[in-house]
Amino acid sequence: MAEIAIKKKRPKNLDLLSIRLPLPGILSIIHRISGAVLFLLLPVLLWLFQSSLASPESFATFKSVVGHPLIKLILLGLIWLYMHHFCAGIRYLLLDLHKGIDLESARLSSWIVFGVSIAMTLIIGAKVLW
Repeated sequence: MAEIAIKKKRPKNLDLLSIRLPLPGILSIIHRISGAVLFLLLPVLLWLFQSSLASPESFATFKSVVGHPLIKLILLGLIWLYMHHFCAGIRYLLLDLHKGIDLESARLSSWIVFGVSIAMTLIIGAKVLW
C-alpha cells in the first residue's frame, strides 16, 4: 500500500498531433519509415526489374508504363525515400563515431540530410526519369 502512495502521477499526453518533435526526431522517424517501405517494396522492385529484362516486348511495355506522369511521381518518391535513408544512415554512422552529437550540430546535420537528399533526388530524377 505504501508503494502506491509513493508513485508519482506522471502527465500523459496521448495526442500525437500536439507533440512537437525537434528536427532530429522527425528525421529519425522518417529514416525508420523509409527503411521499412524500401524493405517491403524490394520484392516488387526486383520483380519489375526482372520482368523488364525478360524480353524486348516486356521492356517496351515497362518503358511505356514508366512514361506516365503519375508513375514518374511515384518513382521520384521512391528515389527520395532511398536518398533520405542513405543520407540519414551516413549521419547515424557519424553519430555512432561521436561526431556531431551536441545539440546544435545535430540540428545542422538534420538540415543537411534533408537538403542533400532533396537535391540528390532532383538531380537523379531529372537524369533518369526525364
